[in-house]
Amino acid sequence: MLQIQNIEKYYGNKNNVTRALDRVSFDVEAGEFLAIMGASGSGKTTLLNCISAIDTISAGKILLDGVNIADLSEEELAKFRRERLGFVFQDFNLLDTLTIEENIGLALSLNHTAPKTVQERVRDVAQKLGITDILPKFPYQVSGGQKQRAACSRAMVAGQSLLLADEPTGALDSKASKNLLEIMSNMNQDMGATILMVTHDAYSASYAKRVLFLKDGRVFNELLRGERGRPVFYHEILDVLSALGGDISDVI
Repeated sequence: MLQIQNIEKYYGNKNNVTRALDRVSFDVEAGEFLAIMGASGSGKTTLLNCISAIDTISAGKILLDGVNIADLSEEELAKFRRERLGFVFQDFNLLDTLTIEENIGLALSLNHTAPKTVQERVRDVAQKLGITDILPKFPYQVSGGQKQRAACSRAMVAGQSLLLADEPTGALDSKASKNLLEIMSNMNQDMGATILMVTHDAYSASYAKRVLFLKDGRVFNELLRGERGRPVFYHEILDVLSALGGDISDVI
């Protein structure tokens, strides 16, 4: 589904250049749950921003289903983000003036989808994520965990092919974080969602099927979960983080 081919990203000018990404390459298969880890400054958020076309790359290619997003016009990019990508952020990004139901269906409404179809799709995804009872409420009336479920629903409601999650558990307590990660895992396994999650948290990463580790803008290592249980995978992730060097608390 997604091909990252030798991408580079530079900031600054010729007298003061910062290389945020250095020839990063990897593929993401349809239906995969991939986590990207690294310490602050490793390039993981820059990578996510480039994949989502929020930022542009300096060199290389990013292909989604064979289409190079660098070749898209501004109008095509907006359509690409709206129809192909779903976003889950740690601060939820829900509009307080809209109900949960209206927040989930907003992108569909902006695309001039028939109101009845919007309602059907919203209620279908809300049922799958267990938040049907909060649809009439406003964001300030629900918990952080419920807000994040609503954000996941919004990311999936239009049938987006790739869900991008940036530190999705960052604003949640441990119980809500575990619930969200189990929901994302179910979205991947039961709903076929393809998920690319950036996280500094080893526990969160252990829910993925594969973990890429970035260091100084390069892919440092890769772990495949395979048939191993999540606790075993978690400790393997910690071992790699130790090998990255420095204080492990920077990335946990």
